[in-house]
Amino acid sequence: MSTCRVARIAEFGPPEVLRVAAEALPPPAPGEAQLRQTAIGFNFIDIYQRRGVYPLPLPTGLGFEAAGVVEAVGEGVSDVKPGDRVAYMNAGPGAYADRRNVAAERLVPLPDTVPDEAAATLLFKGLTAQYLLRRTHAVQPGDLLLVHSAAGGVGQILTRWAVALGATVIGTTGSPGKRGAALAAGCAAVIDLNDPDWPAAFLAATGGRKARVVYDAVGQDTLLKSLDCAAPFGLVVCYGAASGKAPAIDPELLNKKGCLFLTRPSVFPHNADPATFRANAADLFDAIARGHVTVTIGGRFRLDDIAAAHRAAEERRVEGAILITP
Repeated sequence: MSTCRVARIAEFGPPEVLRVAAEALPPPAPGEAQLRQTAIGFNFIDIYQRRGVYPLPLPTGLGFEAAGVVEAVGEGVSDVKPGDRVAYMNAGPGAYADRRNVAAERLVPLPDTVPDEAAATLLFKGLTAQYLLRRTHAVQPGDLLLVHSAAGGVGQILTRWAVALGATVIGTTGSPGKRGAALAAGCAAVIDLNDPDWPAAFLAATGGRKARVVYDAVGQDTLLKSLDCAAPFGLVVCYGAASGKAPAIDPELLNKKGCLFLTRPSVFPHNADPATFRANAADLFDAIARGHVTVTIGGRFRLDDIAAAHRAAEERRVEGAILITP
């Protein structure tokens, strides 16, 4: 029996409910691999779960993605071996740890072209962008897209990849200071969400043209107005809730706004099947190799400072991805 250091919560609440402690780590069970984690990713869903917006059984660990090296494997594991560099994003909460046992089928081997830090900060967010661009709507050259939170971790990846596919992206940010990051990611124009009439600013930027798809990760504060930015028969994708749970939508409103389509997808069902997960990851790794997907690490925190990482994210003080190191 070895030990690990892991961050857990015993109650829902502010960042201070996160506590890091040493725990016993048993050998990997059949079908599992034991990892020494070198880089840990952070995603906004971690905050939702810490607050109890998406409640988990308590006590619980948090975090969904990490990269590291396989140290041992349990009985029946043949697709990874000790010494392999691997990453995961759907092995259940608990990535905030220096070592961990995970189901081997949830691991994807890392090619030499993808460093550990890139994998830990790109896999969850990159696979989110992958299903949004490939499955929720197959983006085509000439598509006009509206991407909320375009300076955020997912927003920058989504924007860069969409532009590489030939789309035009108009981005939004909640802070004027993040405008430069959104433009650097490839946005043709950036709209300030602090402007109460931001849909009019969007239409002014496009010459009156509405979006084929609106990608909305903000939720409560933006969704109703996002409907005003979608073209007739267009698609509004509510895939996050940074400002709170999105309001209920009367289906008749979608009719009145232009026979719109509205969906609330998530990354986990799109990668629930191990073979599909690895195929999607291969698509992402190809996009990374082509330079279509890159990561800007805007904040680095040690595991012991995990509460500070959450606080910085909640206060929107970080542009790009947050990286946690053991």
